[in-house]
Amino acid sequence: MLFDIIAIGVSFVLGFLARQLGLPPLVGYLVAGFGLYAAGGQLTVTLEEFSNMGITLLLFTIGLKLRPASLLLPQIWGVAALHMLITVIAISAIFLLLGILGLSRFTEMEPGVIALIAFALSYSSTVFAVKVLEEKGEMYSLFGRLSIGILIIQDIIAVLFLAVSTGKVPSIWALGLLALIPLRPVLQQLLERSGHGELQVLFGLTLALGGAEVFELAGVKGDMGALILGMLLASHTQASQLARQLLGFKDIFLVGFFLSIGLSGPLDWESVGLGIMLVVLVPLKLMLFFILFSRFKLRVRTSMLTGFSLANYSEFGLIVVAVGVSNSWISQQWLIILAIALSLSFILAAPLNSASHKIYLKFRTRLSRFERKDRIIEEQAIAPGKTETMIFGMGRVGSSVYDEISEHVGKEVLGVDADSTTVERQVALSRNVIHGSATDPDFWERIDLGSDHVKMILLAMPNYHENLFAAQQLKSLGYTGMLAAIAKYPDEIKALEQAGVDAAYNLYAEAGAGFADHVFERLIHKK
Repeated sequence: MLFDIIAIGVSFVLGFLARQLGLPPLVGYLVAGFGLYAAGGQLTVTLEEFSNMGITLLLFTIGLKLRPASLLLPQIWGVAALHMLITVIAISAIFLLLGILGLSRFTEMEPGVIALIAFALSYSSTVFAVKVLEEKGEMYSLFGRLSIGILIIQDIIAVLFLAVSTGKVPSIWALGLLALIPLRPVLQQLLERSGHGELQVLFGLTLALGGAEVFELAGVKGDMGALILGMLLASHTQASQLARQLLGFKDIFLVGFFLSIGLSGPLDWESVGLGIMLVVLVPLKLMLFFILFSRFKLRVRTSMLTGFSLANYSEFGLIVVAVGVSNSWISQQWLIILAIALSLSFILAAPLNSASHKIYLKFRTRLSRFERKDRIIEEQAIAPGKTETMIFGMGRVGSSVYDEISEHVGKEVLGVDADSTTVERQVALSRNVIHGSATDPDFWERIDLGSDHVKMILLAMPNYHENLFAAQQLKSLGYTGMLAAIAKYPDEIKALEQAGVDAAYNLYAEAGAGFADHVFERLIHKK
């Protein structure tokens, strides 16, 4: 127990330092794991349980946000399958070539072992991508949804591999899991009747962790069960709220996962060298993703940003290699080598993802020659008509602002939201709303508003970083109209004003003031 407390404390310190350096805290957690192992630490039962629960909750929350029909897009299943196939072939060829050249580690490797390692390296990290997309507020962007879709396809393939390689055949009781389909309305009713407090959290934890255990007892991978259970609730209006409620628990438990990577075994110079060599192959994964997405009718920006999210190695790759080790197909050292490569790929990918928009802007002109003229619907030009006021973020705040302003200026208000489900719901309510992302530099090239039509833009997105980036982007493009934004904390307001926002409003303070005005108007004034 004492070691668990020390491990958590060290994780906080190094995670805090990583954040100060502009890196995701998970980089600090990985370094903490390697450092603790070097100091004599070992993976404990508690940390291992934390790791398992973190991954289970991660897949459950992904399921809560997933629409199964989205996986049918060729840009998802087609790219995922082709990328994995080409990556396995290419890395296998490189390993065989290294063996021919006489590198000792590769000279005696059998083709089956080479294919297994290449297969493990073809995966991208679900944990890393989700954490980065959440921190940047880009989960609902097109490239964010494509990234998650690709990762889910990879996860499904991983689960199938584990089921075959471990010889774990679903029991006859697995047929009973089909009863979950007619039970879907019951689960959704339970979610609705759980309210918005601790009962909702307990419902989510029970369904995710307990449901995963039920799937395991039936001979089906528990993580896959958590994903499926989340998908059963995805269409409910409270699904996104449940995902937010579980966010803190998921993040805490995932600390155990990152620690477990570093605590998986000893480091030696040969393993470090081979891990670095494998990281050199990551740019090949990025380029392949970029080429495939471009060929599947996506703009170069979408192709590049999606590629950045997936340009790393995966925790599932470690699981694949661990299965190989347990079956005596491969030596224990390869597990350490992949753990090092995974950690280094995270450390390199973190700053690249943080600067991905700036990198795109720098190379946009050069990359444009890879872009096809025919694009999918979500990438085509937009003609919204005459608009004087634009509102980015059509959640509760944006919707209220839209209604208030439209009463004064009529139909010349345009709402924009990055979530297609939100757009569909708003259009059904007769609001003029289109799909788009405020952080997309090409959005302003796709939309035809005229040089002097838009007089006011309101940034009402819930994520502060998204509002800040949008403000910076607008000013860099020469927008001179009125610009307002919402924030939650005083330091955020200051940063928005420094970015050129004319009026930044504290969401909590303004809500209190609005409530007071409402009381005065409805109750006191009537007297």
